[in-house]
Amino acid sequence: QVYFEESGGGLVKSGEPLTLSCRVYGRIDTVGSMAWFRQAPGMQRELVAEISLGGVRDYADSAKGRFTISRDYSRHSTSLQVESLEPEDSAVYYCRARVSLLDSAYQFSYFWGQGIQVTVSS
Repeated sequence: QVYFEESGGGLVKSGEPLTLSCRVYGRIDTVGSMAWFRQAPGMQRELVAEISLGGVRDYADSAKGRFTISRDYSRHSTSLQVESLEPEDSAVYYCRARVSLLDSAYQFSYFWGQGIQVTVSS
């Protein structure tokens, strides 16, 4: 099974920075890509940023220039740094990991964290 440890959300003021963190653990053989999604009320879940097993980063157009995704391979973790939050960034942020398990190596599946609420006040 795969478990998530997420942290870093809360109520923040517009213009302030924020870092979200996510670590996956459990019966894991390999963690492939890791990504952050977000979902605002009444909206569909959307990709914010993704980082591949090889470290290649991809960002949504709305995230380019303000968001930075990184990962720590030794801890099976990823972080999402935001330089300057805007009210439009208010959403639940979800961590997603592509994982192969110890008893089924080379078979990857996506797993989702429970989500972190980020509320940006203007």
